[in-house]
Amino acid sequence: MRLKSTLLAGLSAVALMSIAAPVVAQQAGQGAVPAASASTESLMPVEEFRLENGLKVVFHIDRSDPVVAVVLAAHVGSASELPGRTGFAHLFEHLFFLNSENLGPGGLDAMSARIGGSGANGSTSRDITDYLQTVPNDALEKMIWAEADKLGYFINTVTDPVLAKEKQVVKNEKRQSVDTQPYGHTHTVIPGALYPADHPYSWSVIGSLADLDAATLEDVRGFYRQHYTPGNATLVVAGDFDTAQARAWVEKYFAEIPAGSPVAEPEPRPAQLSDTISLFHEDQFAQLPELTLVWPTVPRMHPDEQALDVLQELLTDGKESPLTAVLVDEEKLTDEVIAYSDNGHLAGEAYVVVRGFEGVDLDTVRAALDAGFARFERDGVDAEALARIKTMNEANFYGRLGSVLQKASSLARYDLFGGSADAELAALRAVTAEDVMRVYRTYIKDRPHVATSFVPQGQLALALEGSTQAEVVIEPIVQGAEAAVDPAAGQGAQVARTPSSFDRTQEPPSGATPVVEVPAIWDASLPNGLTVMGIQDDEVPLASFEITIDGGRLFDDPERPGAANLLAQLMDKGTADKTPAELENALKSLGATLNIRAEDERFVISGRTLARNFAPTMALVEEVLLEPRWDETELALAKAATTSAIQSQRAVPMLRAARVFDLVTYGEDHILADSALGTEASVAALTMDDLKRYMSSNLAPNIARVRVVGNVDQAAVTAALQGLGTRWQAREVEVPAWPRPAAPEASRVVFYDVPGASQSVLMFGYPALTRADPDYYPATMMNYRLGGGGFASRLTQQLREGQGYTYGIRSGFAGGDDFGTFSISSPVRANVTLEAAALTRDIARDFGATFTAEDLDVTQSYMTKSRARSFETAGAKLGLLANIGDYGLPRDYVAREQAVTEAMTVEQIQALADRLIRTDAMTYVVVGDAATQAGRLEALGYGAPVLVNERVEAAEE
Repeated sequence: MRLKSTLLAGLSAVALMSIAAPVVAQQAGQGAVPAASASTESLMPVEEFRLENGLKVVFHIDRSDPVVAVVLAAHVGSASELPGRTGFAHLFEHLFFLNSENLGPGGLDAMSARIGGSGANGSTSRDITDYLQTVPNDALEKMIWAEADKLGYFINTVTDPVLAKEKQVVKNEKRQSVDTQPYGHTHTVIPGALYPADHPYSWSVIGSLADLDAATLEDVRGFYRQHYTPGNATLVVAGDFDTAQARAWVEKYFAEIPAGSPVAEPEPRPAQLSDTISLFHEDQFAQLPELTLVWPTVPRMHPDEQALDVLQELLTDGKESPLTAVLVDEEKLTDEVIAYSDNGHLAGEAYVVVRGFEGVDLDTVRAALDAGFARFERDGVDAEALARIKTMNEANFYGRLGSVLQKASSLARYDLFGGSADAELAALRAVTAEDVMRVYRTYIKDRPHVATSFVPQGQLALALEGSTQAEVVIEPIVQGAEAAVDPAAGQGAQVARTPSSFDRTQEPPSGATPVVEVPAIWDASLPNGLTVMGIQDDEVPLASFEITIDGGRLFDDPERPGAANLLAQLMDKGTADKTPAELENALKSLGATLNIRAEDERFVISGRTLARNFAPTMALVEEVLLEPRWDETELALAKAATTSAIQSQRAVPMLRAARVFDLVTYGEDHILADSALGTEASVAALTMDDLKRYMSSNLAPNIARVRVVGNVDQAAVTAALQGLGTRWQAREVEVPAWPRPAAPEASRVVFYDVPGASQSVLMFGYPALTRADPDYYPATMMNYRLGGGGFASRLTQQLREGQGYTYGIRSGFAGGDDFGTFSISSPVRANVTLEAAALTRDIARDFGATFTAEDLDVTQSYMTKSRARSFETAGAKLGLLANIGDYGLPRDYVAREQAVTEAMTVEQIQALADRLIRTDAMTYVVVGDAATQAGRLEALGYGAPVLVNERVEAAEE
């Protein structure tokens, strides 16, 4: 991935209903509303054509917002690599963004900022590499021009210095996502055990550091010539656009790119294991033992794929599922059993993952899994459970249609795998209980598989008996191991031009400016003072909701923190009249999800449901809030899960950095200095009476707000909330007024030691603005070019693109009601910790003085044009309502912020930067290997770093 490590998956769905008119008022207590009869129309209708050079083009129209998503998908991934050149497809993805003959170095990122795009991004999997972005629809021609320039006019811009620099970026990504993550090497170990060495799936997508180092410029050119041809690519455009005009643009910019040589279609090649393979690894970063079981299954779109997916849900999803029942509720070995599939073009796998509690022997876990499988064989498939899974998949399907980018990405994958949403729907609807049992017996029961035991260092006894040691390469920290890269690589170089029938150097003009309308907001007030705000949106037949209650963690006792979080974990574990399993099943039968969490200044109840089932869903929410179960067994399970989470978080470097930053920013006596989870001791000490007291004293409707976005009208929402509006009694509640922390008077460096870490995490910052501060939005504007604008920001351009120190860096203001911070954060290569810290500090220090009129133009253009994307998803609309309801912004704050954008001057930005970017009065937190890096940081000029391991450990006792 270019920005993040999530690989996009294809869509799946079952038992879908047609998109209907908005839901009107219905009786709150009624049950699930039957789905309308299935529509005969396509779920995602498309227009398809192919150019003479072989390029496949897919158009999908969605008029809901004035935006378009453009995806260029190459049918190439790590399966196209050769042994000794692993990770090459992913490295190539990175190179593809940097330059092209007519965009120029960094031209795509610069254009993305000017046009208000979501930012050029991409992903690489075993079978596909895609390049994607959402933009206002007036920029569609620009995007088609840019994607054509990458596909046909890219390779001449790649030089040895460019390749050397981007290798460092990719290696940093591997260190961040694999090497320094607990259990990160699991997915490098499993492929090599599951597949023979000559199988294209026998190595991980990101590859090895040694293979990345070995890649040559000629490798890059050969890979491009072989795989990046029009006949091996698909262009998808989804959104609000004119298809005839778009087709003319596609033909203009893509048609003259040479077809290239045909690429052979690979044949499916499922894994063939003769015996079970058990491997172990003592993981430097793991705090808990984890068992992963992997069975060979089927490729994508195989007739058995959907039945296998249903099988995994039946095995693990919910308290009545056999694996969860045995391991979580009965044996209490873990707080969760995870099962999922990874189906590719050539083969597929079924995973079951269990992270045991501290000290749990994985042989015991394995025995419990076997007992769960035996129970499944004995009891078979419950018809009601199968129906609930289909209802939940219906809601989940629509949830994945929430943006044009999600649709475009899915269409690209359907094109690769030879399927469609409609075909997948048909396959899923056809799954029967007999199918589920058949695939269980065919692929899982008594079948050879791979079992990996990842255990904390020094706890090898917890691994499965008979396991052999996995081969894992641990990178040593060697100062100066990497040669310096050329920050100017690719800049100003003379590039041989590929012939074209017209002048491609001219960026196409913008189209007609899109009309951006802020969604219409309705509001209401209920008898107990509960306020309600909503936005009606009929794009998909879903309704999303949030109930926010002031206070959150601020009500926690600093002597025993964690009550708010523990209550949130307990509240959806049944009601007075429903067992935990009954509540869980009732929600699933409605296609509903429920999430309860404690934030710093809010207690939040949120969820999503099929719009037709909004009233019965809210009846369940009312029951959860007003008729708690107070189940001691569930409290014990919640405590065990929270303790496990506390232990796990200690091993995640980014979370350690955030923990240290909060502690040194707020100080030991402040509640926000504590972990939201509490400590192991405080969690153990909290009682049911503590949670009852928290709920009865602090959760009141007069300090709460409800927000609803979706295909339900105001009358339906207010009718469904009548019970909450009358039964939930108002009371006097005073939210504790914790003091705002003082900003540091001078900078200092604090260091948290993680011995042997191949990356250091930097987190620099200080207490800053609240969300309602008049300077908050201007400060956000100011920060765009510093570190808030992704690849348009100076920090990214210099630390990643220029020096290759990091995979990603960002800065930003995070403001709440009464507290806020400014921070800069980045994981960097360990042996350049000082260099990266100094460069980050210098860029921030000099930002105001070096901010230019061009910077302002880019910022204003981005902030203005990106508003076309601001209200596309349900989450974005809920955010709009939250800014008004929770933070007290005026109803027209969007228009006011636009006025600020238009009136902003260079001098105002410079003044804001000088006042708010306080590089000589902030805390510099570093998490990394103290033995090799702490001493070097004294050169920053802020004195010797203060080691804080003991202070953190004392705070967590």
